Amino acid sequence: MKEWTMMLIALLAVLASALGVVYTQYTSRRLFVEMQSLREQQDQLLTQYGQLQLEQSTWSTHGRIENTAREKLKMHIPRIGDVEIAYSETDEKL
Repeated sequence: MKEWTMMLIALLAVLASALGVVYTQYTSRRLFVEMQSLREQQDQLLTQYGQLQLEQSTWSTHGRIENTAREKLKMHIPRIGDVEIAYSETDEKL
């Protein structure tokens, strides 16, 4: 009788271990699929980030800003006679 009890306990331990292995393998595969999905999303976001950086550098070039200032804001470079320099009291002591 003692042998049967030991065999039954060993069988239950083996079954519990097998179920643990199956559960661990299932969890591992699920997490791997999730990781692959997140890496794909990361690649897409990095591509989009690079495109946005390129667009920002295009919009902020000096020539583009100058053209916008001239055309839309009607700004121009002042003539030498139109420029006045203002000094503060601290500047005059220098």
